[in-house]
Amino acid sequence: MFWQQLINGITLGSTYALIALGYTMVYGIIQLINFAHGEIYMIGAFVGVIAVAVFKINIFLALFMAMAVCIIIGVSVERIAYKPLRRSTRLAPLISAIGVSIFLQTLMTVLAGPQAVGFPQVVDDQLYHIGSVTVSKVQLIILILAGVMMIGLQLIVKYVKIGKAMRAASEDYDTASLMGINVNRVISFTFAIGSSLAAAGGVMVGMYFNSIHPLMGVMAGLKAFCAAVLGGIGSIPGAMLGGLFLGIAEVTGVAIGYGGYRDAIAFTLLILVLLFKPTGLLGRPIQRKV
Repeated sequence: MFWQQLINGITLGSTYALIALGYTMVYGIIQLINFAHGEIYMIGAFVGVIAVAVFKINIFLALFMAMAVCIIIGVSVERIAYKPLRRSTRLAPLISAIGVSIFLQTLMTVLAGPQAVGFPQVVDDQLYHIGSVTVSKVQLIILILAGVMMIGLQLIVKYVKIGKAMRAASEDYDTASLMGINVNRVISFTFAIGSSLAAAGGVMVGMYFNSIHPLMGVMAGLKAFCAAVLGGIGSIPGAMLGGLFLGIAEVTGVAIGYGGYRDAIAFTLLILVLLFKPTGLLGRPIQRKV
Protein backbone atom coordinates (compact mmCIF):
# COMPACT_ATOMS: atom_id res chain seq x y z
CA MET A 1 0.00 0.00 0.00
CA PHE A 2 2.71 2.50 1.03
CA TRP A 3 4.99 1.75 -1.93
CA GLN A 4 2.08 1.81 -4.36
CA GLN A 5 0.99 5.26 -3.18
CA LEU A 6 4.61 6.40 -3.24
CA ILE A 7 4.92 5.47 -6.94
CA ASN A 8 1.59 7.15 -7.73
CA GLY A 9 2.65 10.25 -5.79
CA ILE A 10 6.02 10.50 -7.52
CA THR A 11 4.32 10.16 -10.91
CA LEU A 12 1.92 13.03 -10.15
CA GLY A 13 4.64 15.01 -8.41
CA SER A 14 6.92 14.74 -11.45
CA THR A 15 4.41 16.72 -13.51
CA TYR A 16 4.12 19.36 -10.76
CA ALA A 17 7.92 19.58 -10.62
CA LEU A 18 8.19 20.19 -14.38
CA ILE A 19 5.78 23.14 -14.13
CA ALA A 20 7.32 24.42 -10.88
CA LEU A 21 10.74 24.66 -12.57
CA GLY A 22 9.40 27.37 -14.90
CA TYR A 23 8.10 29.41 -11.96
CA THR A 24 11.30 29.12 -9.98
CA MET A 25 13.71 29.88 -12.87
CA VAL A 26 11.82 33.02 -13.96
CA TYR A 27 11.49 34.23 -10.37
CA GLY A 28 15.16 33.50 -9.72
CA ILE A 29 16.27 35.83 -12.53
CA ILE A 30 13.71 38.65 -12.80
CA GLN A 31 11.71 38.19 -9.56
CA LEU A 32 8.48 37.78 -11.52
CA ILE A 33 5.76 35.30 -10.57
CA ASN A 34 4.65 34.30 -14.05
CA PHE A 35 0.98 33.50 -13.46
CA ALA A 36 0.57 32.76 -17.18
CA HIS A 37 2.86 29.72 -16.83
CA GLY A 38 -0.07 27.39 -16.03
CA GLU A 39 -1.68 28.36 -19.35
CA ILE A 40 1.51 27.44 -21.22
CA TYR A 41 1.15 23.98 -19.64
CA MET A 42 -2.50 23.87 -20.79
CA ILE A 43 -1.59 24.87 -24.37
CA GLY A 44 1.11 22.19 -24.42
CA ALA A 45 -1.55 19.58 -23.57
CA PHE A 46 -3.80 20.82 -26.40
CA VAL A 47 -0.96 20.82 -28.94
CA GLY A 48 -0.22 17.25 -27.86
CA VAL A 49 -3.81 16.09 -28.32
CA ILE A 50 -4.05 17.79 -31.75
CA ALA A 51 -0.80 16.14 -32.82
CA VAL A 52 -1.85 12.61 -31.83
CA ALA A 53 -5.60 12.80 -32.59
CA VAL A 54 -5.65 14.91 -35.77
CA PHE A 55 -2.24 14.39 -37.36
CA LYS A 56 -1.75 10.84 -35.98
CA ILE A 57 1.78 11.62 -34.86
CA ASN A 58 3.74 9.38 -32.52
CA ILE A 59 3.37 10.50 -28.89
CA PHE A 60 7.07 11.25 -28.50
CA LEU A 61 7.11 13.43 -31.63
CA ALA A 62 3.91 15.07 -30.35
CA LEU A 63 5.70 15.80 -27.09
CA PHE A 64 8.54 17.55 -28.93
CA MET A 65 6.03 19.44 -31.08
CA ALA A 66 4.19 20.69 -27.97
CA MET A 67 7.50 21.76 -26.42
CA ALA A 68 8.52 23.64 -29.60
CA VAL A 69 5.18 25.46 -29.91
CA CYS A 70 5.22 26.44 -26.24
CA ILE A 71 8.81 27.72 -26.51
CA ILE A 72 7.61 30.15 -29.21
CA ILE A 73 4.57 31.18 -27.13
CA GLY A 74 6.56 31.54 -23.88
CA VAL A 75 9.29 33.69 -25.46
CA SER A 76 6.67 35.79 -27.30
CA VAL A 77 4.78 36.41 -24.05
CA GLU A 78 8.00 37.53 -22.38
CA ARG A 79 8.88 39.91 -25.23
CA ILE A 80 5.38 41.40 -25.52
CA ALA A 81 4.01 41.42 -21.96
CA TYR A 82 7.00 41.46 -19.59
CA LYS A 83 10.07 42.97 -21.27
CA PRO A 84 8.57 46.50 -21.69
CA LEU A 85 7.73 46.48 -17.95
CA ARG A 86 11.10 45.21 -16.73
CA ARG A 87 12.15 48.54 -15.19
CA SER A 88 8.72 49.45 -13.81
CA THR A 89 7.34 48.65 -10.36
CA ARG A 90 7.05 44.96 -9.43
CA LEU A 91 3.24 45.23 -9.42
CA ALA A 92 3.00 46.10 -13.14
CA PRO A 93 4.45 42.84 -14.61
CA LEU A 94 2.47 40.84 -12.03
CA ILE A 95 -0.78 42.38 -13.29
CA SER A 96 0.41 41.85 -16.85
CA ALA A 97 0.99 38.15 -16.06
CA ILE A 98 -2.56 37.79 -14.72
CA GLY A 99 -3.87 39.51 -17.86
CA VAL A 100 -1.94 37.14 -20.13
CA SER A 101 -3.23 34.17 -18.13
CA ILE A 102 -6.87 35.24 -18.56
CA PHE A 103 -6.29 36.02 -22.26
CA LEU A 104 -4.86 32.56 -22.97
CA GLN A 105 -7.64 30.81 -21.01
CA THR A 106 -10.30 32.72 -22.94
CA LEU A 107 -8.59 32.14 -26.27
CA MET A 108 -8.44 28.38 -25.75
CA THR A 109 -12.04 28.31 -24.48
CA VAL A 110 -13.18 30.05 -27.68
CA LEU A 111 -11.08 27.81 -29.92
CA ALA A 112 -11.66 24.44 -28.21
CA GLY A 113 -14.89 25.02 -26.28
CA PRO A 114 -15.36 24.95 -22.50
CA GLN A 115 -15.89 21.20 -22.28
CA ALA A 116 -13.21 18.63 -21.49
CA VAL A 117 -11.43 17.01 -24.44
CA GLY A 118 -10.48 13.33 -24.36
CA PHE A 119 -6.79 12.53 -24.80
CA PRO A 120 -6.42 9.43 -27.04
CA GLN A 121 -4.92 6.35 -25.43
CA VAL A 122 -1.53 6.46 -27.09
CA VAL A 123 0.20 3.95 -24.82
CA ASP A 124 -1.17 0.46 -24.18
CA ASP A 125 -2.35 -0.21 -20.64
CA GLN A 126 0.32 -2.80 -19.87
CA LEU A 127 1.02 -3.31 -16.17
CA TYR A 128 4.28 -4.33 -14.50
CA HIS A 129 4.30 -6.03 -11.11
CA ILE A 130 7.23 -5.56 -8.76
CA GLY A 131 6.33 -7.41 -5.58
CA SER A 132 3.13 -5.83 -4.28
CA VAL A 133 3.60 -2.70 -6.41
CA THR A 134 1.91 -2.28 -9.80
CA VAL A 135 3.31 0.25 -12.27
CA SER A 136 1.61 1.03 -15.57
CA LYS A 137 3.51 1.67 -18.80
CA VAL A 138 2.25 5.28 -18.83
CA GLN A 139 3.65 5.83 -15.33
CA LEU A 140 7.00 4.40 -16.37
CA ILE A 141 7.17 6.69 -19.41
CA ILE A 142 6.28 9.74 -17.29
CA LEU A 143 8.86 8.86 -14.62
CA ILE A 144 11.63 8.26 -17.17
CA LEU A 145 10.90 11.35 -19.30
CA ALA A 146 10.49 13.67 -16.30
CA GLY A 147 13.68 12.28 -14.73
CA VAL A 148 15.68 12.76 -17.94
CA MET A 149 14.40 16.33 -18.37
CA MET A 150 15.16 17.32 -14.77
CA ILE A 151 18.66 15.81 -14.89
CA GLY A 152 19.24 17.48 -18.29
CA LEU A 153 18.22 20.86 -16.85
CA GLN A 154 20.60 20.43 -13.94
CA LEU A 155 23.46 19.60 -16.33
CA ILE A 156 22.66 22.64 -18.50
CA VAL A 157 22.59 24.98 -15.50
CA LYS A 158 25.82 23.59 -14.04
CA TYR A 159 28.01 22.93 -17.06
CA VAL A 160 26.72 24.77 -20.16
CA LYS A 161 27.68 28.40 -20.83
CA ILE A 162 24.09 29.67 -21.03
CA GLY A 163 23.29 27.84 -17.78
CA LYS A 164 26.21 29.51 -16.03
CA ALA A 165 24.93 32.84 -17.36
CA MET A 166 21.52 32.03 -15.83
CA ARG A 167 23.17 31.43 -12.46
CA ALA A 168 25.11 34.67 -12.72
CA ALA A 169 21.98 36.66 -13.65
CA SER A 170 20.07 35.11 -10.75
CA GLU A 171 22.78 36.27 -8.33
CA ASP A 172 22.85 39.88 -9.54
CA TYR A 173 20.96 40.93 -12.63
CA ASP A 174 22.70 44.30 -13.13
CA THR A 175 26.24 43.11 -12.33
CA ALA A 176 25.88 40.20 -14.75
CA SER A 177 24.92 42.69 -17.45
CA LEU A 178 27.97 44.85 -16.65
CA MET A 179 30.21 41.77 -16.88
CA GLY A 180 29.19 41.26 -20.52
CA ILE A 181 26.40 38.73 -20.14
CA ASN A 182 23.55 39.30 -22.60
CA VAL A 183 20.78 39.36 -20.01
CA ASN A 184 17.99 39.64 -22.58
CA ARG A 185 19.20 36.40 -24.20
CA VAL A 186 19.43 34.71 -20.80
CA ILE A 187 15.87 35.73 -19.89
CA SER A 188 14.51 34.53 -23.26
CA PHE A 189 16.32 31.21 -22.80
CA THR A 190 14.87 30.89 -19.30
CA PHE A 191 11.33 31.41 -20.59
CA ALA A 192 12.00 29.00 -23.46
CA ILE A 193 13.25 26.15 -21.30
CA GLY A 194 10.58 26.74 -18.63
CA SER A 195 7.81 26.74 -21.25
CA SER A 196 9.12 23.55 -22.86
CA LEU A 197 9.10 21.73 -19.51
CA ALA A 198 5.57 22.95 -18.76
CA ALA A 199 4.40 21.75 -22.20
CA ALA A 200 5.92 18.34 -21.55
CA GLY A 201 4.09 18.23 -18.20
CA GLY A 202 0.80 19.06 -19.97
CA VAL A 203 1.19 16.22 -22.48
CA MET A 204 2.14 13.79 -19.70
CA VAL A 205 -0.93 14.73 -17.64
CA GLY A 206 -3.09 14.24 -20.76
CA MET A 207 -1.61 10.76 -21.21
CA TYR A 208 -2.10 9.94 -17.51
CA PHE A 209 -5.67 11.18 -16.98
CA ASN A 210 -6.92 10.93 -20.62
CA SER A 211 -8.68 14.28 -20.35
CA ILE A 212 -7.73 17.95 -20.76
CA HIS A 213 -9.67 21.23 -20.71
CA PRO A 214 -8.98 24.97 -21.20
CA LEU A 215 -8.98 25.75 -17.46
CA MET A 216 -6.69 22.89 -16.43
CA GLY A 217 -3.75 25.32 -16.11
CA VAL A 218 -5.34 27.31 -13.29
CA MET A 219 -5.23 24.75 -10.50
CA ALA A 220 -2.13 22.95 -11.83
CA GLY A 221 -0.32 26.29 -12.06
CA LEU A 222 -1.29 27.25 -8.50
CA LYS A 223 -0.18 23.87 -7.18
CA ALA A 224 3.12 24.11 -9.07
CA PHE A 225 3.61 27.58 -7.63
CA CYS A 226 3.00 26.07 -4.17
CA ALA A 227 5.57 23.39 -5.01
CA ALA A 228 8.12 26.05 -6.00
CA VAL A 229 7.55 27.96 -2.75
CA LEU A 230 7.57 24.72 -0.77
CA GLY A 231 10.99 23.79 -2.14
CA GLY A 232 12.31 27.36 -1.96
CA ILE A 233 11.41 29.60 -4.90
CA GLY A 234 14.49 30.42 -6.96
CA SER A 235 16.01 27.00 -6.26
CA ILE A 236 15.90 24.44 -9.10
CA PRO A 237 16.49 21.39 -6.85
CA GLY A 238 13.94 22.91 -4.46
CA ALA A 239 11.28 23.07 -7.20
CA MET A 240 11.92 19.40 -8.04
CA LEU A 241 11.73 18.37 -4.39
CA GLY A 242 8.66 20.54 -3.76
CA GLY A 243 6.82 19.03 -6.72
CA LEU A 244 7.54 15.46 -5.69
CA PHE A 245 6.66 16.19 -2.05
CA LEU A 246 3.38 17.81 -3.07
CA GLY A 247 2.42 14.91 -5.37
CA ILE A 248 3.15 12.33 -2.65
CA ALA A 249 1.22 14.34 -0.04
CA GLU A 250 -1.78 14.74 -2.35
CA VAL A 251 -1.95 11.06 -3.32
CA THR A 252 -1.49 9.98 0.31
CA GLY A 253 -4.30 12.30 1.41
CA VAL A 254 -6.61 10.77 -1.19
CA ALA A 255 -5.57 7.21 -0.22
CA ILE A 256 -6.44 7.70 3.46
CA GLY A 257 -9.91 9.03 2.64
CA TYR A 258 -9.51 12.78 2.20
CA GLY A 259 -10.07 12.86 -1.56
CA GLY A 260 -12.40 15.85 -1.23
CA TYR A 261 -9.53 17.88 0.19
CA ARG A 262 -6.90 16.99 -2.43
CA ASP A 263 -6.66 20.58 -3.73
CA ALA A 264 -6.61 21.99 -0.20
CA ILE A 265 -3.57 19.85 0.72
CA ALA A 266 -1.25 21.92 -1.49
CA PHE A 267 -2.34 25.21 0.03
CA THR A 268 -2.27 23.84 3.58
CA LEU A 269 1.33 22.76 3.02
CA LEU A 270 2.13 26.19 1.57
CA ILE A 271 0.74 27.96 4.67
CA LEU A 272 2.64 25.63 7.02
CA VAL A 273 5.92 26.20 5.15
CA LEU A 274 5.45 29.96 5.12
CA LEU A 275 4.74 29.89 8.85
CA PHE A 276 7.65 27.71 9.96
CA LYS A 277 10.24 28.00 7.15
CA PRO A 278 9.47 30.99 4.90
CA THR A 279 12.48 30.32 2.63
CA GLY A 280 11.18 26.83 1.72
CA LEU A 281 12.87 23.47 2.18
CA LEU A 282 15.99 24.33 0.13
CA GLY A 283 15.69 28.12 -0.12
CA ARG A 284 18.33 30.51 1.15
CA PRO A 285 17.57 33.55 3.31
CA ILE A 286 17.93 36.82 1.38
CA GLN A 287 20.69 39.01 2.78
CA ARG A 288 20.45 42.73 2.16
CA LYS A 289 23.36 45.15 2.63
CA VAL A 290 22.64 48.31 4.55
